[in-house]
Amino acid sequence: MGMSKKLNKPLILVIEDERILSEACQIILEAEGYKVHVSSDGKQALNFLKETKPDLILLDLRMPVMNGVEFLKSAELAKNSPGLPVIVFSNYDVQKDIDESYVYGATHYILKAWASPKELAKVVKDTLANR
Repeated sequence: MGMSKKLNKPLILVIEDERILSEACQIILEAEGYKVHVSSDGKQALNFLKETKPDLILLDLRMPVMNGVEFLKSAELAKNSPGLPVIVFSNYDVQKDIDESYVYGATHYILKAWASPKELAKVVKDTLANR
């Protein structure tokens, strides 16, 4: 069966300003067979999206320059890329953040305290499988 495996690996856009975390996510996701692009803030990510369409976005909320909710609003993902899964992962269990994330296109909201990068990778896998 070796040959029938899809050659184009799913591309994951990780938007996270904490290097340690983004690198951990990158290492684990690449080990799972994904291509990974890391942006350290929403502005960088918007520029990346102009050129490239990822299969899934992992989005931190609290970032310099442009936070996650601002990114979701600016990218208008819900309109421009319907069905593009966005997994928000945040340190903050703030209902307003959660509500706004969903309004502007997030498909999942995960607290960092509950999810190691490994668990995040599992959510990525399940989300892509269920698309």
